[in-house]
This record gives sequence, structure tokens and C-alpha cells, in this order.
Amino acid sequence: MPTRDPFDWMLSEAIESLTRAERLQKRLFSLQPSAGPAWEPPIDVLETDRELLIFVALPGVDPDHVIAAIDNDTLIITGQRILPAELQDALIRRLELPQGRFERRIALPVGRYAVSRYASNGCVVLRLSKSA
Repeated sequence: MPTRDPFDWMLSEAIESLTRAERLQKRLFSLQPSAGPAWEPPIDVLETDRELLIFVALPGVDPDHVIAAIDNDTLIITGQRILPAELQDALIRRLELPQGRFERRIALPVGRYAVSRYASNGCVVLRLSKSA
């Protein structure tokens, strides 16, 4: 039975680990402009006589960087969550919040709406005021 040189074995394991890490990084962080959305944020939709309120769970995303557009009877919410600047020099222990481009499509009741937005408790809230 041939003996394995511990140095060769450790080098082989290290190279294999780096290869796996590079594949994972490419899969998680490939944000090409032509690529489709990477994830959908969770939402709550509430309706009153005067408006629809849509709570989009987007902690750390500036509401001014979220695009909300109505196409036919569908509200399309798009944007991007980017890694905070603090992570450039940090050792990442865990990343559970999705990163990259997101998109969410919500079917709307037929009608006309004026859209406004604000932030509340980690959510971007879209207020769709109903027009007569």
C-alpha cells in the first residue's frame, strides 16, 4: 500500500476546498445585468376601501432604490440588495439574507393607483392609493 505524502494530501485538499468556494461564490454572487432576478422578497398585502398596502421584507435596502411599476394589472417590484461596505474587510461567518437582484410580481385588482413608499421596521411599504 503506497503511503501518501502529507504535504501533497494537504495541498490537494486545500485546492479542492478553494475550487468549491469559487463555484459557490460564482453561484451566489454572479450579478450580471442581463441575468434574471436571483430571489423574491416575502410580502404582506392588505387592502382597505381606499388603498392597498404592500409590506416587502427588505431589511437594509433603501426604499428609494426599490422600483415599483404597474404593468397592466401587475405590480412589479425590483431592486438589488448589495453587501454592506463593512463586509469588504470582514470575515463572513454567516450570510442568510439573500443578496443580489430581486423581483416580485403581484396581481392587482383592476383599477388606477397612485404609488408612494416608505420604510417601516425592515420593510419597504408601498402604498397604492385607489383612484376613482
